[in-house]
Parts: sequence; C-alpha cells; structure tokens
Amino acid sequence: MAKIALFGATGTIGARVLHEALDRGHQVTAVVRDPAKLAASGAEVVPGDVLDPHSVAEAAEGRDVVVSAVGPGSGDPGILVAAAKSLIGGVCTLGPDVPRPRVIVVGGAGSLRTPDGPLVWEAAGIPEPLRALMHAHGEALDFLNTVPVEEVRWSCLSPAAQIAPGTRTGTYRLALDDLVVDEDGDSHVSVEDYAVALVDEIERDAHAGKRFTIGY
Repeated sequence: MAKIALFGATGTIGARVLHEALDRGHQVTAVVRDPAKLAASGAEVVPGDVLDPHSVAEAAEGRDVVVSAVGPGSGDPGILVAAAKSLIGGVCTLGPDVPRPRVIVVGGAGSLRTPDGPLVWEAAGIPEPLRALMHAHGEALDFLNTVPVEEVRWSCLSPAAQIAPGTRTGTYRLALDDLVVDEDGDSHVSVEDYAVALVDEIERDAHAGKRFTIGY
C-alpha cells in the first residue's frame, strides 16, 4: 500500500486516478483548494495549492508518491510549467532526515513522435489554443528532464493522442517518446485505462527519470 498525495483530484483524469488508487487499497490524500468538492470521495482531503512549494512540501511529507493531475482548464496553459517547478521545488525542501517521495506528472501527447517522424504538435490543422497547451506540456517536460533522478525520482505519463472517458479494460501498451498507435494507425486510450497505467507506475516504479506514454 502506497501513501499518495494527489493534486488535481477533481479533474477528469485526477478523479479516475483517485478512484483507481483507492480501489487497489492505496492510501490517498487529495490536495485541493476546496475540500468540500471531495467530501464524499472516500479519500483524506486536505486544502493545498500545487503552485505553492510550501504547500507541496506539507502535502508530500510522509508520502511515498506525489501525483499531479493538474490542468489549466480554460485558463493559462503556463500553469503546467509553474506546477512542475513548484512540485519539484516543494519536494526538494524535504530532507535530509525526511525521505523525498517520488513525483508522477500527467503529461501531454504533443511532444510525442508519430510513426511518420514529426511530432504530434507539428501536424497541420491543430487549433492554436490546443497547440499552446501541447507546448506548455512540452515545456513542463523539458523542465523535468533537467531534474536529476538522484534528486527526485520523477516520471511523466503522456496520454495517447486521443483520450476520453470510456471503459476500464486494464489492457494497454506503453512506449517512451513514440506515439502508441493501433493497427489502423489510431492513437487512443480511455481515461480509465490511463489511470490504471498511472497507478501501475506508482506500484512498479518502472520509469524513474523518464517520460512514457500509453495507447491501445
């Protein structure tokens, strides 16, 4: 059983990570700005702000893993970079006598390499707001890649090109920087199976210091 601090537990992905982890018997503390939103979730709920390194440190102390499923919603995509820096900064304030937890970040698909070679975000016809979101995820990943794994054991899980609520199958394929596509060339995954893969990573610690991705 892992002790998990989860930021972004009220979002589409975060809510499913929360339930997947609880269903497996993990101890989850949901860190949210408004605890009333998760009053009936079955998790411990505490107030906190992923953009405040001190708040991150408070949430991280005594936990095995800190997960960030925070997204910008309709706001500034720059929150993704700020959140990544705050997460690492907060965790790094712990020690030397307090063990630092691992950090797992929900990433984006834009910087994945397609089977033809270009990156996903280089495709024509992508709406500019979506392209800006993709690049913000890319900047957050660029920052994480500067963090030595000896300092913080971080991982970043990028989704398939298409991710939406659906069915939990428990079956998926993983890759590192290459988009996972099926036999028809489509890249997709349900949010439920994305959550399965993320909690699998919590349990296995298989991609420390790496970005990896999922698809069917």
